[in-house]
Amino acid sequence: MKENKVLAHRHVFTSESVSEGHPDKVADQISDAVLDACLKIEPKARVACETMVGPDVVVNMGEITAEVLKEIDTEKIARRVVERIGYTSEEEHFAAKNFQYFNWLHSQSADISRGVDRAAPESQGAGDQGMMFGYATRETPQFMPAPIVYSHALLRMFSEKRRSGELGWLRPDAKSQISAVYENGKPIAIDTVVLSHQTTAKGAKKANYKLLAETAKEFLAPTGLITKKTKFLVNPTGKFVIGGPCGDSGLTGRKIIVDTYGGMASHGGGAFSGKDPSKVDRSAAYYARYAAKNIVAAGLAERCQIQVAYAIGIDKPVSFCVKTFSTANGVSNEELEKMLSSGEIFDFRPYALTKDLALEKPKGWSYEETAAYGHFGRENFPWEKTDKVKELKKYFR
Repeated sequence: MKENKVLAHRHVFTSESVSEGHPDKVADQISDAVLDACLKIEPKARVACETMVGPDVVVNMGEITAEVLKEIDTEKIARRVVERIGYTSEEEHFAAKNFQYFNWLHSQSADISRGVDRAAPESQGAGDQGMMFGYATRETPQFMPAPIVYSHALLRMFSEKRRSGELGWLRPDAKSQISAVYENGKPIAIDTVVLSHQTTAKGAKKANYKLLAETAKEFLAPTGLITKKTKFLVNPTGKFVIGGPCGDSGLTGRKIIVDTYGGMASHGGGAFSGKDPSKVDRSAAYYARYAAKNIVAAGLAERCQIQVAYAIGIDKPVSFCVKTFSTANGVSNEELEKMLSSGEIFDFRPYALTKDLALEKPKGWSYEETAAYGHFGRENFPWEKTDKVKELKKYFR
């Protein structure tokens, strides 16, 4: 009789990243730069800054604490960000010194502040209703899904080569996409790498596209996932010269999957950039990542997803839901939910999580930094620390 063989389960999963020059990311970075400026003046400033960009135009709208709004120069901030990104050429119809600027920001709604602010700071209510997700996995050293980690890393590498002049014919707008082959839940190969990178008119050559493919292959080789079958598709349309806000409009908050886990985990729908820490769709998503990463780092599961939900004006979460996707080690999802609900190790109250991560007074990092190449997986952000591992092991021993 023949032995029954257990067939390996294989699938391909794809994630994309976009560069700091992508129109939506230009908008995100301006919004978060405005937030940084506000928090430097008043750490408890209420900020909900939206940005729209297009050919030769930047528009800011939204709400900011009135006293702080009077003290910041939002136009100066916007021009500084655009220049840092690399849009300085008038010929591209979007340049730091030349775009028109419109400011439609106004003071925060009294109805919103009434729901959040309290006489006792620890009783601070959530800035909105909604559900947020945090996720972590052991498949990379960053505790992040491989496709999004390598998509981000690839674009950061090309950004550095553009800025250094090594590949001076590159321009700021770019997209990457990586399709990884998974076997039994673990990445074993990269099937396809897609790179669409804006170039100068003179740089739009097949020889340069071949160089980009070779550079990408060499960069990704240390992952151990590149094989003879890995396909590299560079500028598949044949030309990408008109890009950035001239090629397409951009808005704050349109790249929420790029910002998080590349589609590998659930998303509550709320965007991050331009929002102060009282908005739990940002701060609680950071804290949920913090908790999930520590749970995985503690060896309690190979993968962990946490959902937390809030009601506006209420100072505690209304629910928790944990999924470990059948990878838990000696602990149930229900036990993890009970631990989170207790507040003994992770306190998800809006006041407490903001204090734990020092979100009102960033030190050694800025919100502007979060607005390109993902909010998760970079060690300089406080929600990436794994300082709760010992407590978790003791709790579940």
